[in-house]
Amino acid sequence: MDIYSTIEKARKTGKIEKGTNEVTKAIERETAKLVVYASDVSPKEIIQHIPVLCQDKKIKCIEVDSKQKLGIAAGLSIGCSSVAVINSGDADKEISALKW
Repeated sequence: MDIYSTIEKARKTGKIEKGTNEVTKAIERETAKLVVYASDVSPKEIIQHIPVLCQDKKIKCIEVDSKQKLGIAAGLSIGCSSVAVINSGDADKEISALKW
């Protein structure tokens, strides 16, 4: 299963938040069902708090290899450091099946 296509499906049929600030707010409000962040973000400090917050709030959190691919999946023409799925829409089954 491709996490990027899951993000794209959630974007088209549900609701996502893009960018570290919005994702952090979604985690703290516990509205995020899934958080995905890119491993190639520089400096690492930008996203290093995300997995810790997700673990505290018991939210699924997955690291992917490319902020460019993550940006494309989120509907952006530029890279994106992190994405939170708020409403999974048609991607509900894929998100439920994810191992974390």
